Amino acid sequence: MEAHAADKGTLAELAERFGVSLAWAWKISSARKRTGSMERTLYPMGPKTRVDQEPIRLLLEAQPDLYLYELQAQPEASTGQRVSKPHLWKIAGELGFRRKKSRSTPPSETRTRTGNAVRSS
Repeated sequence: MEAHAADKGTLAELAERFGVSLAWAWKISSARKRTGSMERTLYPMGPKTRVDQEPIRLLLEAQPDLYLYELQAQPEASTGQRVSKPHLWKIAGELGFRRKKSRSTPPSETRTRTGNAVRSS
């Protein structure tokens, strides 16, 4: 960008000379014109959530044994906003809540595989 500012060539010529793509040179040049900085701004991935996590956290602290369908009914009843079960699962994980495990459940009847994928006798 210093070479371009010093009029030592066009963006296309300088991009080829310095071994960068022309698209990258355009982006950096555009950012410099807009903001005065050549640093690229990083944006968070995906859309922002519209769900308020605080009521969900309070519900899970008060009743940690709620099933997802029960937890799903609470925000829908209070705010009218429907939240999917996978999204609730993601929010619960972000808040630090984990799936409960029952110690009284019998172990799985599925056999474990041997190292060389041969059936054990």
